[in-house]
Amino acid sequence: MCCKACAATLPGKAPAAAPLTPLSGSNPIRVVRVKPTGICAGVRRALRVAEQIDHPETVTIHGQLVHNEVVQARLQSRGFRTCDEGDGTRLPETPNVLITAHGLSDHRRRSLQAAGKRLIDTTCPLVRRLHQTALALQADGYHVLLIGRPDHVEVLGIVEDLSSYDVLSDVADVGTYPHRRLGIVCQTTVPPRLAEEIHLAIRMRNLRAEVRFENTICRATRDRQRAVERILPQVDAVVVVGGRNSNNTCELVELCRRKGVPTHHVQSADDIDPAWFRDCRTVGLSAGTSTEEQTIREVYEALCHLSRQEASFGRL
Repeated sequence: MCCKACAATLPGKAPAAAPLTPLSGSNPIRVVRVKPTGICAGVRRALRVAEQIDHPETVTIHGQLVHNEVVQARLQSRGFRTCDEGDGTRLPETPNVLITAHGLSDHRRRSLQAAGKRLIDTTCPLVRRLHQTALALQADGYHVLLIGRPDHVEVLGIVEDLSSYDVLSDVADVGTYPHRRLGIVCQTTVPPRLAEEIHLAIRMRNLRAEVRFENTICRATRDRQRAVERILPQVDAVVVVGGRNSNNTCELVELCRRKGVPTHHVQSADDIDPAWFRDCRTVGLSAGTSTEEQTIREVYEALCHLSRQEASFGRL
């Protein structure tokens, strides 16, 4: 922590944030770090497995280990190879293939194993639960409705093993289905609000069907969205730290903007623009579940440094 004045952590029982040095010689500013925020258990486990590999040059990561550019650069510098997670036709050249936290279809796993590849599995347990739930629904005779982004690797890994499914990313995607039984599951990082809206629309447009809803949204996603939503009435702007292609990070950004709060999506402290905060008294700080603590801390300290620097300019 860079200074006592930056010790704000909301919500919870942590001490209230103390005012920082006045910004531009006038308004005090405080930086409020949302709790919980940042890296989740599934991502932490995947990173730990990768860090313990002694010969990374013998391993191909199937896609991105996590959707975080800072982590990707570090893995590449160690010698890990990567392959396009959307290309199911080309076999990796290395003897070992690391399955990312986002998972992989059983179909693709069998293909890799048949080719003699050794699989290093870092699939998030909650993604694995989603996969198993979708397969179980199909086995019980349900047409599977998967709420999520059709192009997301997690979703692709699920539907590749299904024969009867639809992917719904918005209420407008909901139709009237000819199936007697409809089973609903969710991509683990879908906003709970969106999942409930789509769930309700499915029931309203399929009154004769038996509808079964399985909530497979991960708790870390729900907790981070609820935590940032609670502080929005107390802040003038929000900074969200995470990869540009991180779904849960983008959902945090969208949630804040939908509530009318100016929100800035950064991948590192280098992305911060001082002009964003010139008229702010309180700035909230949150991060996606693929964002490491070190990156969050660097952004936090940059914001604190910015407030001190602006105060210095104001006294000139």
